[in-house]
Amino acid sequence: MSGPMSPCISVCALDARGYCSGCLRTRDEIAGWMRMSAADQWVLVRRLDERRAQGRDSSETVVRR
Repeated sequence: MSGPMSPCISVCALDARGYCSGCLRTRDEIAGWMRMSAADQWVLVRRLDERRAQGRDSSETVVRR
């Protein structure tokens, strides 16, 4: 199984909850992406879809990287 493309869209800013406003990953998820197995990457992509569906408010930006 090949892994998905990175969910990064180059809009890197963490909100107050610790989610990136661009891809909705946490700092640890971003840092660990390259070390994840393809299966784990797909699991995370599905988790990101769920976060997106929950409508996380990304306007509370507090940290830029």
